[in-house]
This record gives sequence, C-alpha cells and structure tokens, in this order.
Amino acid sequence: MLEKFYSSIRDVPDFPKPGILFKDITPLLLDIDLFRSAVERIAEPFRGQNVDKVLGIESRGFILGMPVAMELGAGFVPARKEGKLPWERMRVEYELEYGTDALEIHADGIRKGERTLIVDDVLATGGTAAAASQAVREAGGELLGAAFLIELEMLNGRARLNSGGQLFSLLKYPRE
Repeated sequence: MLEKFYSSIRDVPDFPKPGILFKDITPLLLDIDLFRSAVERIAEPFRGQNVDKVLGIESRGFILGMPVAMELGAGFVPARKEGKLPWERMRVEYELEYGTDALEIHADGIRKGERTLIVDDVLATGGTAAAASQAVREAGGELLGAAFLIELEMLNGRARLNSGGQLFSLLKYPRE
C-alpha cells in the first residue's frame, strides 16, 4: 500500500525556486480513496490518546489536519502566516535560512492542558513545525506530537522539533 502513496507524490523540479525539488501532493488529493487512507494512517498512531485539538499549519496542513481532527474526534486550530487571522492572536517568530517568519494562532484556539497534535504535509527543515510546537506550549497546551504525510529525512527537521511527543511520518525521502 505504501507504494501507492509514493507513486501519488509528484516531483516538481525548481519550484518554487531553482534547486528545490517540490513534493506535490495534488495527485494524492485527487484520489478520494487514497486520500482517505492517508488520513486514516496519519491519525492511527494517535488514536486512544484523547487528542483535544489538531493544529494544522497553513496551508496544506489545513487539507490534512481537518480530516485527521475529524478522525480523532478533536477540534481544529489553524496556524497561519502573520496577519491572516481575524481574532485576537498569539504570535511565534522563527528563523528561516535567510531571515525570520512568524506563525499565528487564535489566542483562544488552545486552552491550558488541551492535548494537541500538529499536522502538516511535509517535514523539511523543521522550522515551521518547531514554531507550531512553541505556539502549543505558549498557549498552555500539552503537545502530544506531530504527524506528517512526508518527511525529507536528509534535511534533519526531526532534530529541530525536540517536541518530546511522538513524531510520525507516513512517507520518508529518500525512500527506505
């Protein structure tokens, strides 16, 4: 079954800039049965852990995070780029290779003690996921872990997370 997932990921060279090999998940999204299976597999390691909230990282983390939240019977918290949320926000700034960026969640999105899972499409260098982890902690939530459709192991993003929680990736590149 993993082969079907791998074959549904399209490589797009030099996107969004030269030297980047973009992992396009659109073909997987077009196949409802495969997408449903991916969501179920991403949720599976966290079943029975009483997940209260799933935090999805803009924007493909929304696509995966919302159905994972539904699978786990949890609420959904969108984590967005700065200035995109309409209500009172909390902001976490993080380092990029060349500069900084920020991630925001609604201040009332995660309450003290809520068991929270982070979901995104790709774990690359880990900067955005680390910022999301920080946001969960600053909101007073309990970070259960993070789940990704794809992990680019050669970029060692796993080391940056240091979440203390469980880390799950359905697909890993380079392939095992």
